[in-house]
Amino acid sequence: MFVLVEMVDTVRIPPWQFERKLNDSIAEELNKKLANKVVYNVGLCICLFDITKLEDAYVFPGDGASHTKVHFRYVVFHPFLDEILIGKIKGCSPEGVHVSLGFFDDILLPPESLQQPAKFDEAEQVWVWEYETEEGAHDLYMDTGEEIRFRVVDESFVDTSPTGPSSAEAASSSEELPKKEAPYTLVGSISEPGLGLLSWWTSS
Repeated sequence: MFVLVEMVDTVRIPPWQFERKLNDSIAEELNKKLANKVVYNVGLCICLFDITKLEDAYVFPGDGASHTKVHFRYVVFHPFLDEILIGKIKGCSPEGVHVSLGFFDDILLPPESLQQPAKFDEAEQVWVWEYETEEGAHDLYMDTGEEIRFRVVDESFVDTSPTGPSSAEAASSSEELPKKEAPYTLVGSISEPGLGLLSWWTSS
């Protein structure tokens, strides 16, 4: 679920921080820049693990700050495909079941990846597994707040860096705001035994 990623960046330290230890100032600046941010095709950055190498620091004309090229390792949330995770149901919609891990919310279990047969209850706004038994079908509801075990089956990165408006967008921008896309999304599945709500598989 968490991986160490080697990165390289140039860190600017302003003059009023020169009295501090260089490593402390660099660590603070790296965490300001990266913590809780999604790096495209890398994952969600959590925190600095360690600094592996500091190159020479430079002061450029007209800028009293020092600029240091830093090699470091960062803790990143990036589960591998087929990894099994446990989260909580954040809500349900016709698109599927939305799951949160507490620090990461952009997880979707689409309808075709649920235990089958499944149906969406419009009145309750929840997905229901119509579990077949010898006595007939039992409706097992996927309620908000329930813990759920799922398998990661796909991921999606979207480049959300700002771009200039195109002529077509400029004409319609006053009428509707573009839908904000999540920069990093996971797609999960519970369509196999042992997956789904933890309460389904625990003995009473």
